[in-house]
Amino acid sequence: MPTILLISGWRIYFWANENTEPIHVHAEKGDMECKYWIDVEGFEIKEALTYNMTSQSKREIKRIIYEHFDYIVIEWNQFFNKNQGNE
Repeated sequence: MPTILLISGWRIYFWANENTEPIHVHAEKGDMECKYWIDVEGFEIKEALTYNMTSQSKREIKRIIYEHFDYIVIEWNQFFNKNQGNE
């Protein structure tokens, strides 16, 4: 479960066993959790699930994901391409 970003109390990470799913990130802060799909071609994110999040916390995490969009995509590709050779 590699952590790729720690920002404003948010931990943004991947699950190492989810390489068959489209690009996405999980995030948690305190007792809040969420998952967002990442559409690289459309430069969009889509909420997959949230738990215990306010409208403000959803806006905050979306802003963070958009600000680090390219970095997240690069990290996903590097992590999963690297690990595919080890299977």
